Amino acid sequence: MNNDFVTVASFSDPMTAEITAGMLRANGIPAQVFGRASSYPSINAAIDSVQVKVNAEDEQAALALLAKDASGEVPEE
Repeated sequence: MNNDFVTVASFSDPMTAEITAGMLRANGIPAQVFGRASSYPSINAAIDSVQVKVNAEDEQAALALLAKDASGEVPEE
């Protein structure tokens, strides 16, 4: 088991990062949020300093899930 973390998404605000990490967790992929947002909004807009990271072995599954989420697909039940 590899315990290395890889970044699967970067954001300028922590709320969006937490929502993304929560979506990954809800789908069985452990995810953590790293980094901070600046108290200056103009700096946040310029850099994506808040990162969502997953275990290296979950990277492909996380990226696939994020791509599906970005596409707006609704899973069939």
